[in-house]
Amino acid sequence: MTAAENVCYTLINVPMDSEPPSEISLKNDLEKGDVKSKTEALKKVIIMILNGEKLPGLLMTIIRFVLPLQDHTIKKLLLVFWEIVPKTTPDGKLLQEMILVCDAYRKDLQHPNEFIRGSTLRFLCKLKEAELLEPLMPAIRACLEHRHSYVRRNAVLAIYTIYRNFEHLIPDAPELIHDFLVNEKDASCKRNAFMMLIHADQDRALDYLSTCIDQVQTFGDILQLVIVELIYKVCHANPSERARFIRCIYNLLQSSSPAVKYEAAGTLVTLSSAPTAIKAAAQCYIDLIIKESDNNVKLIVLDRLIELKDHPAHERVLQDLVMDILRVLSTPDLEVRKKTLQLALDLVSSRNVEELVIVLKKEVIKTNNVTEHEDTDKYRQLLVRTLHSCSVRFPDMAANVIPVLMEFLSDNNEAAAADVLEFVREAIQRFDNLRLLIVEKMLEVFHAIKSVKIYRGALWILGEYCSTKEDIQSVMTEVRRSLGEIPIVESEIKKEAGDLKPEEEVTVSPTQKLVTEMGTYATQSALSSSRPAKKEEDRPPLRGFLLDGDFFVAASLATTLTKIALRYVALVQEKKKQNSFIAEAMLLMATILHLGKSSLPKKPITDDDVDRISLCLKVLSECSPLMNDIFNKECRQSLSHMLSAKLEEEKLSQKKESEKRNVTVQPDDPISFMQLTAKNEMNSKEDQFQLSLLAAMGTTQRKEAADPLASKLNKVTQLTGFSDPVYAEAYVHVNQYDIVLDVLVVNQTSDTLQNCTLELATLGDLKLVEKPSPLTLAPHDFANIKANVKVASTENGIIFGNIVYDVSGAASDRNCVVLSDIHIDIMDYIQPASCTDAEFRQMWAEFEWENKVTVNTNILDLNEYLQHILKSTNMKCLTPEKALSGYCGFMAANLYARSIFGEDALANVSIEKPIHLGPDAPVTGHIRIRAKSQGMALSLGDKINLSQKKTSL
Repeated sequence: MTAAENVCYTLINVPMDSEPPSEISLKNDLEKGDVKSKTEALKKVIIMILNGEKLPGLLMTIIRFVLPLQDHTIKKLLLVFWEIVPKTTPDGKLLQEMILVCDAYRKDLQHPNEFIRGSTLRFLCKLKEAELLEPLMPAIRACLEHRHSYVRRNAVLAIYTIYRNFEHLIPDAPELIHDFLVNEKDASCKRNAFMMLIHADQDRALDYLSTCIDQVQTFGDILQLVIVELIYKVCHANPSERARFIRCIYNLLQSSSPAVKYEAAGTLVTLSSAPTAIKAAAQCYIDLIIKESDNNVKLIVLDRLIELKDHPAHERVLQDLVMDILRVLSTPDLEVRKKTLQLALDLVSSRNVEELVIVLKKEVIKTNNVTEHEDTDKYRQLLVRTLHSCSVRFPDMAANVIPVLMEFLSDNNEAAAADVLEFVREAIQRFDNLRLLIVEKMLEVFHAIKSVKIYRGALWILGEYCSTKEDIQSVMTEVRRSLGEIPIVESEIKKEAGDLKPEEEVTVSPTQKLVTEMGTYATQSALSSSRPAKKEEDRPPLRGFLLDGDFFVAASLATTLTKIALRYVALVQEKKKQNSFIAEAMLLMATILHLGKSSLPKKPITDDDVDRISLCLKVLSECSPLMNDIFNKECRQSLSHMLSAKLEEEKLSQKKESEKRNVTVQPDDPISFMQLTAKNEMNSKEDQFQLSLLAAMGTTQRKEAADPLASKLNKVTQLTGFSDPVYAEAYVHVNQYDIVLDVLVVNQTSDTLQNCTLELATLGDLKLVEKPSPLTLAPHDFANIKANVKVASTENGIIFGNIVYDVSGAASDRNCVVLSDIHIDIMDYIQPASCTDAEFRQMWAEFEWENKVTVNTNILDLNEYLQHILKSTNMKCLTPEKALSGYCGFMAANLYARSIFGEDALANVSIEKPIHLGPDAPVTGHIRIRAKSQGMALSLGDKINLSQKKTSL
């Protein structure tokens, strides 16, 4: 084992700027100095030994002049010194001087001060020389009976490590500790003793647990956690023991400690799949989520509940707990609420959907008029979407939900109102029996709608689904009410003329000379008319939209008027009434056209809107059957096709999810009997404690890596050449928020390299956590240096640096080997994600950084190119499969991904196959990337550029 591989218990920060003192000056300080100078000298000796100096001449000086001192600081430093100092001769025999040290520690173990006894016992845990420990055994045993718990606690640890390393020194340790445990009262001592029995003699630990299994609830939480771990390990190794201990786990679910409850619930789920056990564990998780104030804890425990739900056998049990899960909605955090609603929606069934809808309706009403929290609007959107999904899955609920939700069409928050509108549109198309109710409710709230986008959608729904004469008349009344007095232009001019007082009509002001852009003078008239600002609030809503220059809503109104007029003609036989209604509709359209062409609106009407309104006027003047069909049948069919395609896609994704979760067993699969299974074959029963420990250490393998060694070797980067005096290579391990560099450094020379230091610097949003400590490398020796780098955002980062060292005995300056750069791949942080079309468009408009990448590839097929981009960028395609299926010369698709730091990345792929260049022409086009940060947009663009071309295998 090399020096670098030795287990190090003590880390000491070394100031690099100080010169190392000479051995003689240190000797003088240790012999003749006062306590303060001896302390400083001892610190310097420790630092020099850590740097690879041997200093054998000082050993006896320290034993003679420092060891007898009673100063606590010196005693603490001596413990560090004896841990690191070489204790053996080159041939492996123990140094004679160590006998004196051993005697000093025997005295310290009998010292009246409990701190000195305890710290000495901790030091003995680190000793690896049996000859030194043997004379101390009686004193260590005696410490088990000391009055102070600190000494007893460390005595147990010392006995455990000595028993583990040198069993012959204390063969009766398990029995001794068992007797100690039975009589011990202190929680920390009991925990250490029980921990030792688990690892040293599991049967004794189980015997002790069996005797006090009814008192487990009264134990301290640190001991309860260890008991949970023992029960898990025993039942994992020997499933027949489950019945013996499962009651104990049930009792621990009632523990006062949240940590114990969490571990007990997790253990219970792995030990039993009985519905009562799953229900008890889930109930415990829900209580934890509600009672714990930390949002991170809530999210972690929610994830455990979601894992439970993913198991087909447990889903039925959790369905009965939906109402309990909804109690979590009292948490103000949006992420927690989002996960809770999704979980409740996954678990909802016909048995509990009614209760769920009642709770959600109450929550929606609660969010109304609450503005103190910034996430209220987003939460309302979430609730609306959840209710939408419930109504689609359980049509009977729609009648209860719709009246409550339609109140929110008049909401100031456009996003929530748009979600309600989308829901209403789907409901009115799917549920014929609700059409009258929806139209009636829509007419009630129509005048209160504040957003032009929502107004437009509401107009479309009313125009499409008003089928009775009364409803059509009501729509016309509402439109007239919303438009105000007509003709609009005349009434607006009259209003202005009426508002202007005679003395305000003309004001005379001094003539001003103005300079134009070309440098010439322009004279402004002294006579200028000033219009007083009118109160905008007096205007009806539709009139307000039109005067603001939003004529797209006018085009939508023209279509609605045309639909209801054509339907009215079909319903009413009297020619006079027909003509009157059509004339009224045409008058409204004509007055809007007139307004658009006048100078009153802030923006003039666009040509597209003029064409649309003119077309509607022409249709109403002719009333041809073909146009009637197009306006009143084709529109609804288009919506029906769109909704059925959407439903089909949802069903397909749900089917894929359920296929993932269902464990299918083939007829020819072998049957595995647990009793006959070898220990190493129990792959479905991994040790959860071991897995969580590996995850914490960052040593878990990615699932996709079939051969773990191969995947690890793929991430090794060579940093120096083979002919350099120091060879270095690094294994780059990317955890979620940090990168661990494991650098192998090899001394290829015949000299000893001192103060060999790895110096690193970073570029991008990376930060070096700590400076790697210097090493001393023997000739042809090697060592591993680990360095941690924190990652703050998704951006291509570069780590660069060099290795500097001194050659032992050489008088030259420090030598330096420059390392190759290590490039950190952005793909380790990007995960596919999904969002709605509206959210995508909103983000596309908001994000200021755009990177346009020109397609330059050798791929010939459009779909193949898209799949290649998706695979190489880790993004998800939002454009539905149906829209991309079939073949034509071009393709457009939206892609979306989110980084682990919560940053969004959007991309729009717009590609075509240039047919005029023949069948072998590659795909051409552009990919536009948008992101909030410049680094994300550029890094993703670089990634696409690098991986565009398909490499031939």
